[in-house]
Amino acid sequence: MTNNDIFKKLRVAHQLRDDDIIKILALVDFRISKSELGAFFRREDHPKYMECGDQILRNFLNGLVIHLRGPMPPKQNKKKPNN
Repeated sequence: MTNNDIFKKLRVAHQLRDDDIIKILALVDFRISKSELGAFFRREDHPKYMECGDQILRNFLNGLVIHLRGPMPPKQNKKKPNN
């Protein structure tokens, strides 16, 4: 299974449109155009097909976590008292 297949399956499973995916990628400061995104969802034999790299899929997954769960709360330093 390729990154493109995984990306397509996640898109369908979460009922995401191109605009939604662009917003999700923006959550992790990753910018992509609609035409670049569309190239990932084309058939492999299409002349404008583009292979989805690990970086794009990783950024999408990180953005999807933020989209679904919300941003990570700031960490608080808990110091143990000296006994």
